[in-house]
Amino acid sequence: MSPAGNSTVAVGRLIKLMGLLWLAGVAMRMTILAMPPVIPLVHSELHMSETQVGLLIGLPLAIFAVAAVPGSLLIARIGASYAVVLGMIIAALAGGARGAAGGVWTLYAAAIATGFGIAIMQPAMPTLVREWLPDRIALGTILYSAGMLMGATLAPTLTIPFVLPHLGGSWRLDLAFWAVPALLFAPVFYLLSPKASEHHATSTGRRWWPDWSDPLIWLLGLALGSNNSSYFSTNAFLGDYLASEGRADLLGPALGWLNGFQVVALVVLFLMADRLQRRAWPFLIFGPILLAAFLGMIFFPSALGIIVCAAWIGFTTAVTLTATLALPPLLSAPADVPRTAAGMFTISYTMAIIVPTASGALWDATGRPWTAFVPLCLCAVTLTVLGVAVARYKPANP
Repeated sequence: MSPAGNSTVAVGRLIKLMGLLWLAGVAMRMTILAMPPVIPLVHSELHMSETQVGLLIGLPLAIFAVAAVPGSLLIARIGASYAVVLGMIIAALAGGARGAAGGVWTLYAAAIATGFGIAIMQPAMPTLVREWLPDRIALGTILYSAGMLMGATLAPTLTIPFVLPHLGGSWRLDLAFWAVPALLFAPVFYLLSPKASEHHATSTGRRWWPDWSDPLIWLLGLALGSNNSSYFSTNAFLGDYLASEGRADLLGPALGWLNGFQVVALVVLFLMADRLQRRAWPFLIFGPILLAAFLGMIFFPSALGIIVCAAWIGFTTAVTLTATLALPPLLSAPADVPRTAAGMFTISYTMAIIVPTASGALWDATGRPWTAFVPLCLCAVTLTVLGVAVARYKPANP
């Protein structure tokens, strides 16, 4: 084949791999983020307390933690691509099943199963980036992060103004609606993924148990946990917080800006891709802005204040999420990427169930809605400090 022909094949393969990483990222967020826009409806119908609302968001995150290490083992046994396909199917089916819940406990069970499917996928993604795009790790991370952000944007942005009105205002049908495209992603990903011989499928070897004595895992886990806690907790409590302030009408716009402004962050990420790898600036700049946004939610609960703060929470967590997710394949030896990622997700999502539950408990205990944001302010500070520390960490030898 001519050099021009080889170049065409290489470009075509790169575009295909980029598309697959993006699609997997969408699947990792679209199903679980279909819940926040309908939480007030679920809250009302199932008579839930604020602590129970926190658990509804926190339980899938707990499964992200519990199933991360088994996910690493699964990658070692069947490969990262197959693990992603299996996770897609489980998350889609369980996500749709939440709409059939007859009570709080059956809703929790379906939420746990949804989290299990996503948990299988998460340690596989840094592994696929390292296998498929070893010379473009930052770009690969941005692509699947972009998919995650798009998946997180679609349901919160479209549910209230478009989907619910066409489904008779039924939160049950809405959850089933968002599960359908998530399920269709699985065969597309399976059919288009490279065969094992086309990439370094054996590069991860049989290492799967995280080295819990490695400080890198703890720095990554706590930094990512601070990011995830900030984002998921805001999605969880924003609806009830606005209702408590007499501004329930702002939920749609606020969620739209919270999740939609993450798309704007993608422009920054793509433009700064070469300056993202192992750099401290995303944490030094956007960590303090995240803190300011939470303080704004507390002290300036006007319509404009809520919208502006929600937008900045979405923007800052998008940038720092991608900066953190790029670090495991950059700082770990190739064979250690799955287990490093698994350890990171275990710690981060353990933290991410504690924080929203604590936020809900503070609200219930004090009767003051603004107290739900106090733990999130602490998360913003932690993200800034530990993000800078891990960005300056010395990479492992291959």
